[in-house]
This record gives sequence, structure tokens and C-alpha cells, in this order.
Amino acid sequence: MADAWIEAIGLFAGVLGIVAWAPQIKEVWVNKRHEGISLVTFSIVTIALGLWLLYGILIKSVAMIIANIMTLGAIFTVIIGVIRLRRQ
Repeated sequence: MADAWIEAIGLFAGVLGIVAWAPQIKEVWVNKRHEGISLVTFSIVTIALGLWLLYGILIKSVAMIIANIMTLGAIFTVIIGVIRLRRQ
């Protein structure tokens, strides 16, 4: 496992990554807009994040595990919102 300060950098990067998705979540859930959102792209990003999560687990990086679980939650929030809006 990495030193605590290295993990802290990773956690901070993870938090920034999650914050980056907030405007997209707001567009879908608050403003009810989904035009221009590619579910194929979001699916590929989900697979990539899942692989980063697996990598984090294998190297026992708490920061990577937490950040990727939380980011996957943000991505799923967008995907579910888009699917919900497109079915209406």
C-alpha cells in the first residue's frame, strides 16, 4: 500500500473527478435535458472505471477503490437519468 500522503493525493483526484460529473447530473436530473449524451460513450467510460476499480483492488489502493466506486455511482446516476428521460 502507498504512503498516506500518496493515497491522499489519489483521494483528492477522485473527489475532483466526481465533482466534474455534477454539472452533467444536474443537466439530466434537474433540467431534464439528455440531448447530446451518448450512452455508448458512458458505457465505455463505465467499463474503463470498472477496470480501474479492479486495478485499485489488486494493488490495494484505498484511494483508487473509493474514487472509482464513487465515480461509478455518478456515472450510473447520469445513465439512469438519461434512460428514464428517453423512455418518457
